[in-house]
Amino acid sequence: MWTFTSDVEEYAAVAEPFLLGDPVGNTVPLTVLANLRAGMPAKDPYFGWWTVDGRVSGAVFRTPPHPVGLTAVPVEALAPLVAALGGDLPALVTRAELRSEVVRLLGPPLRVISERLYRLGTLSVPDVPGRGRLAVPGDFPLLVSWYHAFGEEVRLGEEADVAERVARRLAARELFVWEAGGAPVSLAGLSPAAGGVCRIGPVYTPPSCRRRGYGAAVTACASQSALAERCEQVVLFTDLDNPTSNAIYQAIGYVPVSDHAHIAYA
Repeated sequence: MWTFTSDVEEYAAVAEPFLLGDPVGNTVPLTVLANLRAGMPAKDPYFGWWTVDGRVSGAVFRTPPHPVGLTAVPVEALAPLVAALGGDLPALVTRAELRSEVVRLLGPPLRVISERLYRLGTLSVPDVPGRGRLAVPGDFPLLVSWYHAFGEEVRLGEEADVAERVARRLAARELFVWEAGGAPVSLAGLSPAAGGVCRIGPVYTPPSCRRRGYGAAVTACASQSALAERCEQVVLFTDLDNPTSNAIYQAIGYVPVSDHAHIAYA
């Protein structure tokens, strides 16, 4: 049975213990929950949990304009979820093994982006000229432009308010840059710890600075900071259509965990 609420604390009280059973696999819903509790704005969000014999065994969330999060939904709960929502799932994120059932229930999508979740094993810090550091307020205009460029490249849709998001992440010490020649050349975000896990993302290097190791370097810098100060495990997602980024992250110590899909119907 699905139960829904717009109250994040009601949802957390019921669903968070279930999500913490797999903090790596559930990094996205746990991070969203942590961000909402920290004051992240969300217009008309909803949250739901799936119970069988009184036990929670699935969870779903949506914080518009972002996709519906189905990472923690079992396959047998998908049809009842679609029915409960009246088929209103314009875009969703789910585990790759649920993709065929989503298509069976909702029909052929307009677009699918395949991703892979990685977890950091033993970090291998690359030898790249420059230095990593936390982003500072003076970096704000550049980081806003990089966020816009990243959104266009990864094809996941525009943020509702990029400037607000960058400002919030700067204030929370969640953005890192790599400097070379005295100027920032690459960006990595680091989510707040949730269940002992931090997530890297986004990672962006402007085209003029690519193929020099800066993306790997800033990712390693953010990963080191995470393990030293914030969490026990670090994860990240990659686009499976980008073999370069997948190879780079594996080279610095990230190992595959599971595959996921962004499925868009509108």
